[in-house]
Amino acid sequence: MPVSLPPALELSLDLLRCPTCRTRRLHPDRGALRCPVGHTFDIARHGYAGLLTGTRATSSDDATMVQARGRFLSTGTYTPIRKVGARLAADAMSERATVVDMGCGTGYYLAGVLDQLPGARGLGLDTSVRALRSAARAHDRAAAVAWDIFRPFPLADGVADVVLDVFAPRNPAEFHRVLRPTGRLIVVRPTGRHLVELRGRLPAMVTIDPTKEQRLHRALDPFFEAAVTEQVEYPVTLTRLGARDLVAMTPSARHVSHADVNDDGFPPDQVTVSVLATAYRPR
Repeated sequence: MPVSLPPALELSLDLLRCPTCRTRRLHPDRGALRCPVGHTFDIARHGYAGLLTGTRATSSDDATMVQARGRFLSTGTYTPIRKVGARLAADAMSERATVVDMGCGTGYYLAGVLDQLPGARGLGLDTSVRALRSAARAHDRAAAVAWDIFRPFPLADGVADVVLDVFAPRNPAEFHRVLRPTGRLIVVRPTGRHLVELRGRLPAMVTIDPTKEQRLHRALDPFFEAAVTEQVEYPVTLTRLGARDLVAMTPSARHVSHADVNDDGFPPDQVTVSVLATAYRPR
């Protein structure tokens, strides 16, 4: 039985372009999306569109990571991060904005932006089909599409008012291409102090490159200029389950052993959350 077209995905069809042809629009056809020359892409029963074909990314979040992320984010520990991204978007855009979230995960941060912009619509892209199942129902105005951020996006030129990138990889040239000239790129990334206490207890956790900010600047500078930067830093007290989920929802989950997170000294009494959030203007 064909899958019906989710309303949010129907509202986003004008943004999408066939990832094979690169220029032709997609239209719904018997539970799939199809371009005029016949390239066809399934709409999953979970509500997202599967535009990603060929070799899949090997680092996509698996079911365990997505479940851990859902539990952790539901505690509200990262609510201040969600709020700063939403505020930067709302300060720069009208309520009728189009918001594209690259590496959207479960759609948590995209939903936060859409809550601040009652007339806006959202589109999340991610490689993880497990995460997209959640992203497709994260908000009634958010659609979800399977895509690899390192490939040319299956989007028309200049369609986004906001490109959101929270703890995700970046593709500056494509960000610039899909943004309107008056749009904003919002990048949220960890500082060197982020989760420093956890990393002190768990040496196997992925470290934060001390040159991260310089590399970010070099990558974005040809395409964007910073308009405003805010630092969000605060201490949190984590339960053992919360700390385990925080580790398990990140790439560190592939390196940290079960014994490490069951140690009597885990978690630390207090953990620092520390991020930078920047709104960039296209050059």
